[in-house]
Amino acid sequence: MKIRAALAALLLAAATALPAQAQPYPNRPIKLIVPFPPGGPVDVMARVVVQRLAIGLGQVIIDNRPGAGGTLGSRAAAMAEPDGYTLLFGSSTTLAAGPSLYRNLGYDPVKSFVPVGMISSVPFVLAISPHIPALTLAELVAYAKANPGKVNFGAPTGTLPHLTGVMLKMRTGIDIVHIPYKGAATAITDVLSGQMDMAFEPISVMVGHVREGTVIPLVVTGATRSPELPDVPTMIESGYPGFVSMSWTGIVAPAGTPPEVVAKLNRAVIDSFRSEEARESLARLGAEPNFGTPESFGAMIAAEIPKWAETVRAAGVRLD
Repeated sequence: MKIRAALAALLLAAATALPAQAQPYPNRPIKLIVPFPPGGPVDVMARVVVQRLAIGLGQVIIDNRPGAGGTLGSRAAAMAEPDGYTLLFGSSTTLAAGPSLYRNLGYDPVKSFVPVGMISSVPFVLAISPHIPALTLAELVAYAKANPGKVNFGAPTGTLPHLTGVMLKMRTGIDIVHIPYKGAATAITDVLSGQMDMAFEPISVMVGHVREGTVIPLVVTGATRSPELPDVPTMIESGYPGFVSMSWTGIVAPAGTPPEVVAKLNRAVIDSFRSEEARESLARLGAEPNFGTPESFGAMIAAEIPKWAETVRAAGVRLD
């Protein structure tokens, strides 16, 4: 008995003495860098994700690193130790549009990170004021071509709603004017009051106004129709193949993170949102669950970058 007790004590001591890297991952809190301020849409989404991930991974904490349109926090994540304990809650802004929008980015969305998994996507709806004589996209295009430079759209400069409006100009050949706003809320208010002609905004933000009849929805920008606006066609259905614009989020890790760690994180993301309750937590934020493999997420990022680069060049926007 004494020998058994001594042997057990030795085994326990040996296990305790194992270095952290030899212990099963994760064995300490995981930090998720959110490169935007607390309370914003990306931060709110990240907190929902963290609550779900903690069930399978243990403690996951938010580290807000706002500044320079999300590039400061993203740069910090890119420079972190690639051990799986520092991750980035990336978005369409920081991982797709940012490389073309911002000077001195300090990281490469493809080379600096390894994708873990996509989380969600939020398509937009093109909502117009009732004073514009159009009930379809074709009618809007015809009206804008008959009145060049007289139709306007509102959005904060450099945001996806702004760039989506530029993409609309590129694909349809219409001459519409961008009116810059400091925030989306003011632009929406002006569309509702008729002071602004139209805007691309998240469907969840506009669906109530659509039902009240204060705006007219012409198209949605997802690859498929939205369950919230099932009667509104997509841009693709309206004759513009490949016209997809969505705000999306996902998790990436610093380049060099071990593949087995990435695989475990990806499984945790998918497992965390299997339940209907978990998926509803995203739906309440107007987001559609969009999970997949690290490879599929990486392929999507790689495809999004040149698309937005072309649009940014057409917009003539560069931010510091």
